[in-house]
Amino acid sequence: MGVHVWPQPMEKQRGPQPMGRQRGSGAVLGMSDPEAPEVPSEPGSQNPRRTWAQLLAGRVKRQKCDPEREQKLRQSAVCLLRSHLNLNDLLLEVEDIPHKKLHLSPLIDGDSSETDTYLSNSFIGSALQDQASQLGVPVPILSSQMVANRFVQICEGDPGPSHKVLLSSEQRKKLSSLLELTHYLLTRGMFSRLAFCQELWKVQNSLLFEAIWHLHVKNIVNFQELLESHSNMQGVVAWLLRNLHLLCEQTEESCKNSDIAKNTLSDLVQMFILRGFQKTSDLRRNVESKQMPQIAMAVLQGMLTFALEALTTSVQEGSSTYKVVASWFSMFSSHTYRAVIATESPKRFFNQTLIQVLTYKPVLKVSDAIQMQRDWSFVKAHPLLTSLYRRLFVILSPEELVDLLQEVLGTQEVNWAHVLSCVSTMVVCLPEAQQLVHDWVARRLAHAFENCDLDSLVIAFLVVRQAALEGPAMFLPYSVWFKNNFGNYHSYHSGSKKALVFLLKFLTDLMPYEAPRYLQVHLLHPPLVPGKYRSLLMDYITLAKTRLSDLKVPVETMGLYENLSSTEDVKQPQNQAPQDVEKAITVFEHTGKIPLAVLEASIFRRPYYVSHFLPALLTPRALPHVPDSRMAFIEALKRADKIPPSLYSTYCQTCSVIAHKKPETPGSKSEEPLGPLRAALEELRALMTDLTRHDVVSAQMALIYERLNIALGHSKDGDYTEVSRIELNVLAPELEPQEQMVVDLLLMAFCQNLMTASRFAPPDRQGTWAACFVATMCGHMLLPAILTRLCQLIHHQGPGLSASHVLGLAALAVHLSGSQSALPEVQVGSPTRSLTIPEFLNSLLTCATKDSSLFCLKFCTAAISYSWCKFSSQSRDVLHRCLSPGLIKKFQFLVFRLFSEARDPLFREDTAVLPWQSLCWPSEDWQRAALCLWKQQAFQELLKEKDYHLTYRDWLQLEIEIRPEVDSLSHTERRDFHQWAIYEHFLPASSAAGGCEGNLEVACMVIVDVLINFCQSSRNYCHQENLHLVLSDCTGNRDILCRLQEMAADLERVPGTPQDSSLSQGHFLLRTFHRRLQTLSNGWDEAARLQRQQELLIYKWILLSLPPTLLISNTPAEQPAALDCTGFFHLVNAELRNFCFHGGTLTHDITAHFFRGILSACIQSRDPSPTIDLTLVACQTECPLLLTSALLWWPRLEAELSCRWRRHSLSPLPQQLQRLQEAQHFARSFLCSDTAHAPPGPAWVSAAALHFMIQQAWEDNVPSQLGKLQHQGEQLLVFLFFFSLISLLSSHLTPKAAGSQKALGICAEILRCLEKRKIPWLGLFQLTDKDGGLGRILLRLVPDQYIRLLPFAFYSLLPYFNHDILVRESTFLHVAVDMYLKLTCLFVAGETGAVSVVVGKSQNQDDPVGLMMKARLFLLNTIPQCPQKSFSNMEELLAANADCDPEVKAALQHRQQVQADTDLDWEPRLF
Repeated sequence: MGVHVWPQPMEKQRGPQPMGRQRGSGAVLGMSDPEAPEVPSEPGSQNPRRTWAQLLAGRVKRQKCDPEREQKLRQSAVCLLRSHLNLNDLLLEVEDIPHKKLHLSPLIDGDSSETDTYLSNSFIGSALQDQASQLGVPVPILSSQMVANRFVQICEGDPGPSHKVLLSSEQRKKLSSLLELTHYLLTRGMFSRLAFCQELWKVQNSLLFEAIWHLHVKNIVNFQELLESHSNMQGVVAWLLRNLHLLCEQTEESCKNSDIAKNTLSDLVQMFILRGFQKTSDLRRNVESKQMPQIAMAVLQGMLTFALEALTTSVQEGSSTYKVVASWFSMFSSHTYRAVIATESPKRFFNQTLIQVLTYKPVLKVSDAIQMQRDWSFVKAHPLLTSLYRRLFVILSPEELVDLLQEVLGTQEVNWAHVLSCVSTMVVCLPEAQQLVHDWVARRLAHAFENCDLDSLVIAFLVVRQAALEGPAMFLPYSVWFKNNFGNYHSYHSGSKKALVFLLKFLTDLMPYEAPRYLQVHLLHPPLVPGKYRSLLMDYITLAKTRLSDLKVPVETMGLYENLSSTEDVKQPQNQAPQDVEKAITVFEHTGKIPLAVLEASIFRRPYYVSHFLPALLTPRALPHVPDSRMAFIEALKRADKIPPSLYSTYCQTCSVIAHKKPETPGSKSEEPLGPLRAALEELRALMTDLTRHDVVSAQMALIYERLNIALGHSKDGDYTEVSRIELNVLAPELEPQEQMVVDLLLMAFCQNLMTASRFAPPDRQGTWAACFVATMCGHMLLPAILTRLCQLIHHQGPGLSASHVLGLAALAVHLSGSQSALPEVQVGSPTRSLTIPEFLNSLLTCATKDSSLFCLKFCTAAISYSWCKFSSQSRDVLHRCLSPGLIKKFQFLVFRLFSEARDPLFREDTAVLPWQSLCWPSEDWQRAALCLWKQQAFQELLKEKDYHLTYRDWLQLEIEIRPEVDSLSHTERRDFHQWAIYEHFLPASSAAGGCEGNLEVACMVIVDVLINFCQSSRNYCHQENLHLVLSDCTGNRDILCRLQEMAADLERVPGTPQDSSLSQGHFLLRTFHRRLQTLSNGWDEAARLQRQQELLIYKWILLSLPPTLLISNTPAEQPAALDCTGFFHLVNAELRNFCFHGGTLTHDITAHFFRGILSACIQSRDPSPTIDLTLVACQTECPLLLTSALLWWPRLEAELSCRWRRHSLSPLPQQLQRLQEAQHFARSFLCSDTAHAPPGPAWVSAAALHFMIQQAWEDNVPSQLGKLQHQGEQLLVFLFFFSLISLLSSHLTPKAAGSQKALGICAEILRCLEKRKIPWLGLFQLTDKDGGLGRILLRLVPDQYIRLLPFAFYSLLPYFNHDILVRESTFLHVAVDMYLKLTCLFVAGETGAVSVVVGKSQNQDDPVGLMMKARLFLLNTIPQCPQKSFSNMEELLAANADCDPEVKAALQHRQQVQADTDLDWEPRLF
């Protein structure tokens, strides 16, 4: 039984003498007798003594059964055991000591461990009872003491660190055995929980928390019982807090026991929440547990207090305290409280927690909060604190949060840092809280002014300012809020002088503590006050101006369009003035009026207006002949007397001097058409050696601007206009010769100037000449020509450019990107795409070949290095505006691709200088420069930003453009790079970092998306109509497709979790297709149909490139069962049926692929035949089109499927495949022999096989063969007629209508047979999904367009109708009228247009218009002849088609009325 009793070997112990000797055995049972003669065990054995087990076994065989002797023997054994019993050693028996160390009876050697454990527990229980009776103590008390002692021994058994809470693996093993015994004793009333708890508290410092948790989990002693058994509640709380700290610390450590620690902590928190925050009614019902709520609340508050105290001391990440706080805060997650979410306890706990956080150590005053609140924004607050808020917000609604904040602020002293950081977190993380905060502030303001409540006003201002710190996307800017609430006649302060004084006094009291931004807001948007109280406002304004002057931010020098909601430092006026000028000109362009801000500044802030704004506006330049926006704005200000006359006169004179300045150049140059412009550009290059003379450079730029006008022919009339839209042909860009000469001259000058300037100063000390040069070029109609030339140079001639050209064009691209807000978008491609200037320039860089990749690397390196050197000292926004994300991503892509050392992580910061300066020298090393830039720590930090890091999708989009035959990497190198990129870099990366989080299925889905987009863009970009040509020409996608095939195979080898039956849970490939199709238009117009068809052709190409088993969503775990093909069935029924339908079926490739898939999926099972049969049976109802397609292609499918089957099985083909064979044999025998085989079921399968055979074997004698249809079943004839109708429509809709007359003949012959045998067939024209199996199957066999065109087929058979028979048919008139109405609707909707084109080629058939006329005449002649029963439900039919043919409608109504009158005339007399 797996235990031993005696600590010494049994041979050394003496049993009781009364047991006596056993005759012939020579041994006493249970011990050896020294006086007994030795008996050899076996002949020839050297051991003269036999073992006890041998003796016992022999004795059992020889001795007869004697009940009385057996009872005596049992009593002797029990007496022997009692005399040598040691309870402490006895408990060691439950610790799984190997049996080979035991010397007990064969009972111990039993095979069943459960039985042994039960027997050992029974034995120990019996021993405990005996010991308790001898000692005179209750059994539960004795057993509790014994278990407690052993429990403590286990906790102290590991010589590990002294401060720990978790058990070792050996300790867990021992504890598990002990707990099994304890559970046994507990269930039999032999264990006292209270006594056990008391014993444990005696040695509480030796207890391990995990061991206590096991007592709770195993239901030995729960936490509540243990904690309440302690007499000192404070001691219990201290013990719990100490152990909880240790437990939290070990929870955050990455070790194998962290899960146990988390589970332990989670259980404890759940118990504390339930017990500490239960309802009062629950407490009354549970009187004995009054102490537990107090303990629970004390522990929860103590842990939170410890965490908040740690946050106030700025705890460092990685420290033990930080781990404790992080672990405790993680317990506020849904994983912890999901077990108690049904109760109200979590909400009460979260409320109490938030209150405790908001009111913790309220030492800060309101004045401190006003000064420091910008440091408490969401970004600047401690991450642990904001994470706690976010977890609390999960269970507390925004309304509850606002109410709680209002209650706390109104009743208690608060910690302003916590309150305001909570407000920031609310408006950032809870979009619905933004309006709630706004409304709450409005209520506080109303209450404040009604009651002159200063506290409410303080709270309102603090909350609004805090929310506004998170930006305008989260909350109204403070300036807008202040203006809206205090800048109109309905403001809170406008009701009385008392309210106004209250507001102004409050603002005055705030003044010593406020930041300059808020004072600026109050001055620029002052409260609106009545005239009689203006003096009160002026007093405040005077104080505010004085305060701003003390802060060295005088209001007179404030900019006109400063961002008053910004928290950044105030800009200097000389930096703000040019921006104000551009903004004012923009406003003037749109309104035609002087902006109000300019007029106000000219009066109220005249020092800034005169000293900074006007000089920036009146910068001398060569004035254009046609006044531009700046000139018009200047003239408007002059007419309004806003420009001093002397200043305006000086401006005009300086501009005239610049315009008439003649360059001192040789006469030969001035005589050339571009001579003056070339000379001016050379003078500018001479100035590059001394860029400190900004005024000289600006004057030279104005001269270049004028010479450029002359070169472009704008010197006299200036008839050019600003460009609003640019259209470019990237594939074949063309320029006029004159334009190209001018653009080449400008681009060459820019490159030369840049190289010259870079030899004397780095880009950040080169001034603004480059920006002015770019602005000069873009100020003409020359911008389209410049972009066209850049397209020629970068996209078509890039690898042949010199180093200086690459550097110059890269810098030019940077400045163009920086000016994107002032430049129009570029229209490229077909269909047209609108691209910003940075996006357009990025699209010109390709990586398809080795040469283009190297050029792209050079260009990106130069552009990034120039931007970094030029703008790194400025704000990050400027750098972001000039650096295109696409450029950065291509640089990352190429560095990863071309330099294997870049794939390793960077472990230290590289202090090397930026590579720009080295690139300007003749001995430039582009690869070294690229790696130098890559290793820059600042650049690596930039790559971490969301817009700039290379994602998995970005990498695929770039890699798929690579052309392997001209790639810089060999096939092996490229494969290694793909393996690293996919499996080592992007697959394990998080989604936030652009990776797949280890999900191989997601990685495959992204590849599929990129492949489809690439094929679509290739077709559009190259204007190719043949999709197969596009797919074959996309040479870059071959290796990516190979990676997809490998990854899909990996997914197939690793079985996933069973998928749901819903479509959204199907295979990843089908889910991707379904998601993309949902975004496409569902219209039936030609454009939408062609777009959808193109998309589906790509889907089919991808499906055929991957293993066929991907069509199977899930293989059933239990056999036999049908394969789950729901996703593929939906794709066929919803999409392929409508857009990939050829000749009545799907194409051979996708049909064969499906059957290969089900064979491959089933053939590995033990009995594949039933699985295949069940799958094909399901296919009959869910996707019958696959079976009819298989019938058409069966001559080509049969050999392949049979070969695949025989390769794995010697049995015949599965029954459902045999039925397809039989259907083929039936159809062949029907046409080729006099006696046809019996058609196999179902009937529609046989009908489809016969239909395809008739189509393929059409001869003159086929009509005679159709005569044999008289002997076939009714269902077969009906289905065959339906397939013939579809064939008739198909012949009309296909480009070649040669078979339309033959198809009509077949339909007529089958119709004749149906009428002859009086088989109902009109139901084929009234099919719905509600018709059961018939309608459901037939509607899924053909496209929706064919179903809609059934009225055309109906009336095409009009000459073949048996009029007399059909008129007597009660349903015929209803069907005929319905078909006529639908045919009319089709004609009005234009859906008969495709039929018209085809039918027009045949002189023997009517076009849709002629067919409609015949149908109308047929109805008008037939209606009077139809019986009364034919007119049932006719009113409903006419009501559903209110705009139907009025003559037909009148004929129907007249016939009904006549029949009604006749019925009245023949009414019998009742009396």
